[in-house]
Amino acid sequence: MRIRLPFQLTFLLLLLMGGVVSSAGAVTLPAIFGNHMVLQQNSQVTVWGWGKTGEDITVTGSWDNKPVKTKVNNQAQWQVQLQTPAAGGPHTLTVQGYNTLVLQDVLLGEVWLCSGQSNMEWSAASGIDNAEKHVAEATYPSIRFFQVAHRTANTPQLDVQGQWVVCTPQTMKHFSAVGYFFGREIYQNQKVPVGLINSSWGGTPAEVWLSANAISANPVLAQAAAQRKEVEWGPVQPAKAYNAMIAPLMPFRLAGALWYQGESNTDAPDVYAQLLPTLIQNWRSGFQQEFPFYFVQIAPYKYGGPEEHPRLAEAQQKTLRVPNTGMAVINDIGNIDDIHPRNKLDVGKRLAAWALHQTYGQKNIPFSGPLYQRMKTEGNKIRLFFDHADQGLTAKGKDLTLFEIAGEDRKFVPATARIDGNTVVVSAKNVKKPVAVRMGWSNTAVPNLYSKTGLPASSFRTDDWPRP
Repeated sequence: MRIRLPFQLTFLLLLLMGGVVSSAGAVTLPAIFGNHMVLQQNSQVTVWGWGKTGEDITVTGSWDNKPVKTKVNNQAQWQVQLQTPAAGGPHTLTVQGYNTLVLQDVLLGEVWLCSGQSNMEWSAASGIDNAEKHVAEATYPSIRFFQVAHRTANTPQLDVQGQWVVCTPQTMKHFSAVGYFFGREIYQNQKVPVGLINSSWGGTPAEVWLSANAISANPVLAQAAAQRKEVEWGPVQPAKAYNAMIAPLMPFRLAGALWYQGESNTDAPDVYAQLLPTLIQNWRSGFQQEFPFYFVQIAPYKYGGPEEHPRLAEAQQKTLRVPNTGMAVINDIGNIDDIHPRNKLDVGKRLAAWALHQTYGQKNIPFSGPLYQRMKTEGNKIRLFFDHADQGLTAKGKDLTLFEIAGEDRKFVPATARIDGNTVVVSAKNVKKPVAVRMGWSNTAVPNLYSKTGLPASSFRTDDWPRP
């Protein structure tokens, strides 16, 4: 049966349909721009979105009320740059085209991207030390979270799924614990708003977080990536997470990036020595910033193969050769029986120490334990020199442990080690002509060498001999 609608109703429906058509061409923003967001202070920030081809766009921040104008291009995209002043707010950000969007409660402060695998993703709800206390205390209106949803894509995408929320006990409970503790340290020290973007995925190898071009341009990385086997908990193919969870955030202005990953790459530590520096450059290029990149050295754990932990940790330490990077050593706060150590507080604080010292100029804050620098043979002994040992070294316990020494036969034996100022002297009774030293060189080793500032030394070796 055919139904004849009254004229007034037909006219109303046509108006509504016209409204739908108009809204399809109206100005829109990616999810990273929204109420409660944090924009990087004292910077030229990029704001972008979509609209109808030729549409006039005006973007205005209430901090200076200076409109910036552009037109939507023939790809239905637009982009502008705004200059932000020092930290503060709340402000509004107004985007006007055929329609008007007004973002409320916008703060200016420090924005950090947090990424990696499960130890970065791990939240208070997942189980951390003193979780109930930390959750109850997590009322920080000036700290904001943006959680990127798990997604994969074959090509770089334009948007992510997520929204900015204010830090409350309810929102903190499900956000990256390491990211939160880092952000809290920055907020409490700098007294400025902090925005934290968490884009991480448990169990993912680093290859999924680089662009396809970055992988294919390096034959070593491409070959290693091609050998990865599928797993049930997440992607392993190159660029899958990068395309869907990193690329859409570019070129959002950041203060820096945090990285906690490596457990899924312990099978190929030599490859990781190229992989992580490539990732850093890949991200810096995409975000169009040479931002600081601070990462966590993985903790000791009962891995299946020999030397998986120390060799991956070594690859991470080599990444410090990349300018403007830092490494938080956590071999003393891990759990050899649990690949997810529950002490996330000190991990966040150690990352924050790097940022506070290196990025924010707080030179009184200790930020790194001893890192092996060089060795010198002195008869039947070897003297070891370290970076970040200017204030001296100490042992937690009566004697230094987990040192080994080898002669020309390349056979390592347990060694005696003693602290001499800011150096360590190593020897063994039956090694008359020593050529190499190792410390903490096993999957479950927890060294007891520290700086007098209270931070642990990374495991290390002075040789470059291949894996047995």
